[in-house]
Amino acid sequence: MSDSTALTIAEQAPARPQAFDAGRATRRLKGLTTTTQEINRQIRTYGRTIVARSRYLSQNNPYAMQAKKVFVSALTGAGIKPSSLNKDAAFKARLQEVWLDWSDEADAAGLTDFYGLQSTIASEMFDAGECFVRLRTRRPEDGLIVPLQLQLMPSEMLPLNDNRMLDGGNYVQMGVEFNAIGKRVAYWFLRQHPGADQVDLRAGFVGEQVRVPAEEILHLFDSTGFAGQIRGIPHTLSGIVTAAVLDCYDDAELERKRVAALFGGFITTELGDDAAPHPMAEGIDAAQTAGNDSAIALEPGAMLDLDPGQDVTFAEPADVGGNYEAFQYRNLLRMAAGFGVPYAAMTGDLKQANYGSIRAGLVEFRRRIEAMQHAVMVYQFCRPVWRRFMDEAVLAGRLTVGPAKYLTDPHGYRRAKWITPRWDWVDPLKDRQAEKLAVDAGFKARSDVIEAEGYDPEETDRRIAADRAREKDLGLNFSPAKTAPPAGGGAEQVTE
Repeated sequence: MSDSTALTIAEQAPARPQAFDAGRATRRLKGLTTTTQEINRQIRTYGRTIVARSRYLSQNNPYAMQAKKVFVSALTGAGIKPSSLNKDAAFKARLQEVWLDWSDEADAAGLTDFYGLQSTIASEMFDAGECFVRLRTRRPEDGLIVPLQLQLMPSEMLPLNDNRMLDGGNYVQMGVEFNAIGKRVAYWFLRQHPGADQVDLRAGFVGEQVRVPAEEILHLFDSTGFAGQIRGIPHTLSGIVTAAVLDCYDDAELERKRVAALFGGFITTELGDDAAPHPMAEGIDAAQTAGNDSAIALEPGAMLDLDPGQDVTFAEPADVGGNYEAFQYRNLLRMAAGFGVPYAAMTGDLKQANYGSIRAGLVEFRRRIEAMQHAVMVYQFCRPVWRRFMDEAVLAGRLTVGPAKYLTDPHGYRRAKWITPRWDWVDPLKDRQAEKLAVDAGFKARSDVIEAEGYDPEETDRRIAADRAREKDLGLNFSPAKTAPPAGGGAEQVTE
């Protein structure tokens, strides 16, 4: 075979397939940790430590604490509220009254109302990534408007190390009991928090578990992160390392500056090889022995006589450096991204912010929060609570519908929409004008605008009608006065 023939064959041969660089064990990627472990195995292995560190940072790190407050206020605000879709006006009015009364009694601990429970759940989700709610049916003699209350339980009450097979084919994984087809059937809760004082209130109380049917438990966690995920992951997960290391650095830098600032100056003396201790040093020792630490001290305008050969050198503590602000800014940006909140909201730093940047950051933040509001708070908490509330209210005779009629079409009575808290506008005038233009042009319903502000459109319309009727009866007029254009302006005249 000639050389030219061999070259022709080589040129026609298919090219060697290129490997994915991201999957190769090259020098650049040696330090990148990889794992093929299932998400639930990782939660079982590291979950308890991660939750403990997350709770510590949200209590002790100022930025993490502020990020938590921002997250909670955005997710729940003043509360996610229901609006019944039933067409019977009398039934809706009575339902609204019963709900308002019950929402004040919803907390089994008696510390807050239904909307306060939402804030506590959001706080738990930030720290631990999950929260459990137990639906507690009460006795008629308890005197509640509806015999139902909600008991919140933190993540630690369901042990991650509870993994076992049960008789009959069921199995427990991280405290959750599943049947043979993988359906949740029960939860094995501890009777006492594992971090509480281990007081043996009764025999076998410490470490004792109780099986609670799944119908009585609401498990709130963001299940959209991983397919097949059983337990929640702290919202702070990807920001924990940055927050912890930066916190240690800030503490060390602050302590270094504090110690350096304690030294105002130093007196140096040229002494010979056989020189005796300096008399000033003897005076300091004597003063300290006598308990007078301030016998030799610097005072404003003080003039000190120095002996021959003595010199004063003033302390010049090292500065943090010109790159300190930039270094902090980039790491705080990284921490805010890990915590899922805007940098300006977490730090309060608005020096580099303007109208456009704040608006763009808030739009993206609101999208993430709205997704969690509907996928977690509404779907996993509000809807099942509303359904159970309706059942208990009908059986207790609090609503104007009999149990038999209710059971024929429970879905028709239960239908409701949930109104999330309104978002404050960055520029109220421009945003209000944009909403009005959209409604006037038919691009948006007026009820959508009202709901976006956290109000019920039907209730708002009823109140507007009542206000106008009252104004008419009292002879009041709050409509803006119409003024004619200046004379000679050529503008169209205003007519009534």
